[in-house]
Amino acid sequence: MPFALQSWPSFAIAVVAAVVLAFAIGALSAAPIHLLAKRRGWTHDPAASLRRPFRILVLVVLLWIALSATLPIRDDEGRPFGIDHVALIVTIVTAAWLLSAVVASGFRQVLGRYPLDVVDNRVARRVHTQLNLLNRIAVVVIWVLALGSVLLTFPGVSAVGTSLLASAGLVSVVAGLAAQSTLANVFAGFQLAFSDAIRVDDVVIAEGQWGKIEEITLTYVVVHLWDDRRLVLPSTYFTTTPFENWTRRSSELLGAVEIDLDWRIDPDGMRERLDEVLEGTDLWDGRTKVLQLTDATNGYVRVRVLVTAKDAGTLFDLRCLVREQLVAWIHSRNPAAMPRTRLEQAEDPRVAPVTVDVEEQTTGPAADEQRAVTAPVPVVEERTPSGQIKHQGLFTGSEEAERRAELFTSSIPLPHADDDDDSRIASEEITVDHRGRGDG
Repeated sequence: MPFALQSWPSFAIAVVAAVVLAFAIGALSAAPIHLLAKRRGWTHDPAASLRRPFRILVLVVLLWIALSATLPIRDDEGRPFGIDHVALIVTIVTAAWLLSAVVASGFRQVLGRYPLDVVDNRVARRVHTQLNLLNRIAVVVIWVLALGSVLLTFPGVSAVGTSLLASAGLVSVVAGLAAQSTLANVFAGFQLAFSDAIRVDDVVIAEGQWGKIEEITLTYVVVHLWDDRRLVLPSTYFTTTPFENWTRRSSELLGAVEIDLDWRIDPDGMRERLDEVLEGTDLWDGRTKVLQLTDATNGYVRVRVLVTAKDAGTLFDLRCLVREQLVAWIHSRNPAAMPRTRLEQAEDPRVAPVTVDVEEQTTGPAADEQRAVTAPVPVVEERTPSGQIKHQGLFTGSEEAERRAELFTSSIPLPHADDDDDSRIASEEITVDHRGRGDG
């Protein structure tokens, strides 16, 4: 019995051969990609993400060839019944899948060169933000073209497309008005990605919430809050509403710790304890440490401590550590500085005054409290050889403070004594001149 090409046995053999050949081609093509990625030191192996769409595409093409050659069922023109059209649509879809996987793999390979797990990752965050957005746009374009190609395989779609193009002007106006808010978010997404206003992993304050930018899309931005909640905001929020970006230029930050204490606080002792705390932790980056009394009202003095850290999370922990250690130091070493409320009782002539002999209370809690209250206030002034009080503040007392002062403040020149004398003489001459004219 002669072998017939267009028969069911031939069809079964062709299908099995196509499947085996597709897997063999997929395995053989993955080997050189693995070798190339290993030699080049790529952070991402493209074969892992391209293996499945490539094998399916090869399998679809081989099955198309096998079915066209061996399927016994034929139409009037001698072609396999309905196979060509279906196979063409499946081929277009799988080709779009493979192309989008290739684009995504290329973007991941580029992003692998810019790691985010470094201290100063400002450039990496900008690259990740822009490339992630471009990746989404490229994938959308690929699938739109694939959908258009699939529709063009139907004979009646060409005529429909011509009529749609004729009314495209009116349709575009109506669609633009209907999707005004959506288009505004899309353009805002482009603006955010390429204006560098925010980037992935930026630390921001939005809607009063502290968090990190987790994802930027064309229409919305996801903020990962400090308590693991996600705040989803439209892209237009970041283009129309003021917000704080703590990592716009660098991740280093300066934070404050404020404590209200009694007037009998020992600032020098507190500064020494602050130095010990900062030197004993790796949370402090060594840039700035300042302790100042910034206010004295309502029976209290306000102690402000300024410290710096490499990023926002580290700064929060450092502020908590400094606050805990200083409170413990005040409680154990300087209890007289603990906050107190002082009351003065008005004298009533009908009540005899009560006299307390302080000298007799030499022991017990009352005596300890009395000694703490009557303890002398320590002298905190430290003078330089020129007689000036030595002081180190945020804007004065050190080279770094003076450089900071140049950025935020500037000196106003005062007139010299010679200038005052010249001005006074000129004023007297003008006055005499006026009097002479009046007499004349």
